[in-house]
Amino acid sequence: MSSKLLQDIETFEDYGHPLIIAGPCSAESKEQVLTTAHELNKIGINIFRAGLWKPRTLPSSFEGVGQQGLEWLIEVKHQTGMRVATEVATPLHVEASLKAGIDILWIGARTVTNPFAMQEIADALSVNPDVIVLVKNPINPDIDLWIGALLRVYNAGIRKLGAIHRGFSTYGNHIFRNSPQWNIPIELHRRIPHLPILCDPSHMGGKREYIPTLSQSALDMGFNGLFIESHCNPDKALSDKEQQITPNQLNTIINSLVIREKGFATTELNLLRELIDQCDNELLEVLARRMHISRQIGTLKKDHKLQVVHTDRYNSILNKMIEQGDKLQMNPEFIKKVMSAIHEESVRQQIQILNKNDKNN
Repeated sequence: MSSKLLQDIETFEDYGHPLIIAGPCSAESKEQVLTTAHELNKIGINIFRAGLWKPRTLPSSFEGVGQQGLEWLIEVKHQTGMRVATEVATPLHVEASLKAGIDILWIGARTVTNPFAMQEIADALSVNPDVIVLVKNPINPDIDLWIGALLRVYNAGIRKLGAIHRGFSTYGNHIFRNSPQWNIPIELHRRIPHLPILCDPSHMGGKREYIPTLSQSALDMGFNGLFIESHCNPDKALSDKEQQITPNQLNTIINSLVIREKGFATTELNLLRELIDQCDNELLEVLARRMHISRQIGTLKKDHKLQVVHTDRYNSILNKMIEQGDKLQMNPEFIKKVMSAIHEESVRQQIQILNKNDKNN
């Protein structure tokens, strides 16, 4: 159904491959915006992004400069010839941005999660069907919610429409700020094969060191481009400084990217490898949590003068895991090796805690 409804969406081929949209998380001052824009323009970036209205978790956080920043973005257009983009979250944002002459509007994950907000924004967009609109994935991994948001914008008459994959929020400590869950955008492409999809490695990784790997992974799977946060002085940024990079760093990343043949999910092997990487990351996170609990147990055993190893307890766990593994068609010998290694490391960490406490005493 969605493929049929969205089949006349315009592609972004005229913007080059891969399409790169870059700029600071937030517009902070006219000087910061113009400096960053000129530096990005020098390395060949022709679409500049900056957030003006920032949906922050805490009201005490920097929530953007608001409407005055529109003048700075238009100045970027005049001075560099770059197209400019900003995030909109309300009909008033849309109205002000369209009136100012902003070329590209994107809708953030928090807004996409709310169908009522999406409909209000779609209604506001209907007055200018020529604007380019990019829709980020919702916070939670719900592909129908994502497609529903795209459909609302499409039904408002927008044909220059694209999606941005920025990962999905998870609870607790994880390697990435937002879990990639590549299978979701892959499924989006399967359902709407002509829809341009960009990757936002900045929000996905949460730290600048993850941007190169995530960017390459996205391009390997055939994403149409990248949506990256770049700041002239990232360490002084007022929002999300850890995930922003300088224009020079961005230039290095772009030059190191391997651009493969066009087409989403070039080979099934690439997709499967990405899914393996995701599983490995999840395994590490689970193991880290388990070892944290083991250290807590070690402290408790020390306080109550309990011995570290309890054979009956370990045998019970092992037998249970072998039984469950059998139901999942997993080799019992493999389960024994894995559980033995985990148990050995748990014991080592608990003994380390006991020895450390003894030395301190």
